[in-house]
Amino acid sequence: MGALAVWRWFRRKPKSSPALDPADSLRAKLEESRALVDERETFEERETPVDEADPNTRRRSVHEQARARLDELRGE
Repeated sequence: MGALAVWRWFRRKPKSSPALDPADSLRAKLEESRALVDERETFEERETPVDEADPNTRRRSVHEQARARLDELRGE
């Protein structure tokens, strides 16, 4: 009896969700993508362009910060 119930449970069809208007779903996707584009533009405004970036300057800055942090932790 239990096996029959389990078998029927596995064989049942999933309930279908009510049909949504495809235009509404496309409008929602479009709004979501517009928000992402705005967010990306805001993020990219703060980045340094590759042709303006100087890796040596960045490396020196990181090393200076690390040395300062180590000195702080050592109590110097």
